[in-house]
Amino acid sequence: MIETKAPVHSERFSVNKTTESRLSNIDYNNLRFGDVFADHMFELRYANGKWDEGRVLPYGPIQVMPSSNILHYGQGAFEGMKAFTAKDGNIHIFRIPEHYQRFNNSCKRMNIPSVPYDVFHDAIVQLVDLDRNWVPKDELKSLYLRPFIFATEEFLGLKTSTTYRFMVITGPVGNYYREGINPVKLTTMPDYVRAVKGGVGNAKVPGNYAASLYPAHQAMQQGYAQVLWLDALERKYIEEVGAMNIFFVIDDTIITSELTGTILPGITRKTVLELTRHWGLNVEERLISIDELIKANKEGRLTEAFGSGTAAVISPVGLIHHKGETITLDQERMGPVAERLYNTITGIHHGRIEDEFGWCTVV
Repeated sequence: MIETKAPVHSERFSVNKTTESRLSNIDYNNLRFGDVFADHMFELRYANGKWDEGRVLPYGPIQVMPSSNILHYGQGAFEGMKAFTAKDGNIHIFRIPEHYQRFNNSCKRMNIPSVPYDVFHDAIVQLVDLDRNWVPKDELKSLYLRPFIFATEEFLGLKTSTTYRFMVITGPVGNYYREGINPVKLTTMPDYVRAVKGGVGNAKVPGNYAASLYPAHQAMQQGYAQVLWLDALERKYIEEVGAMNIFFVIDDTIITSELTGTILPGITRKTVLELTRHWGLNVEERLISIDELIKANKEGRLTEAFGSGTAAVISPVGLIHHKGETITLDQERMGPVAERLYNTITGIHHGRIEDEFGWCTVV
């Protein structure tokens, strides 16, 4: 029998409730990713060295001045999280503390004042509780949560802002990739780099993604779902994919790139590592070159490749292209390791599997 936690609630922040919900207009059978948003949002403002009380508002336009720091120098940070409908009807929010810690680290790197954990936690819980009818019932869908923070000081000069706005918006989403949970195709882009040591590659900040858009567009034009990024110095060591961390199964060992300061420390990556080690599988975090991967494939020792991320959860990789070389894996389905991880993680999301690690906050 699966034990369930007592649901938590938060009514900490004032609420200006929408007068007309848009929920009835949403086609849940044809959800894409990231273009539908729930009825309410959270806002917290920083000025004169302190945060205000915070509030929940109807989702809608916000006003920023054209001279705001974020529009010119990109001083901001964000997170990506999910909430799920569990089999008992409660809502599960996955790994709030870990997402907060990463958000806080991103803020520190961007010289942004920290949002207190209790504010971060209570804002998300209250917002999800208020818009709980927006959380999809379908296990292939979820409610995406986007906490973000941006600098608002009106000043056209390169300096740290003195005012900020922290917000949370939510929205129901379908699969991140058009392939769904079927294998995706990746390609390297050796002429471009994503991040360098000492930069912001390990922070979830706007500029970390904006610079990847052009090569990602080129990859899509060539028929690939994403770019498989290589290191910036030698252009040979595998780092991560545009929207997820990457894993390989070679000789029954699960290998992923080590966190060298240029790779985003994914929460799903952390979950994969914790689960596979808990299961007693062989796991390595180390440098792995694209040449080693190609060689392992030619020798028949590479049996699986899959990505991990909040958006896609676990995404199998069926093909990797690099400078005319092609690594071809199963094009039709997930491999056994990826499938076990996907079923376990989504099972915990939806309360079908015991949450023995205490990862879910129940609302």
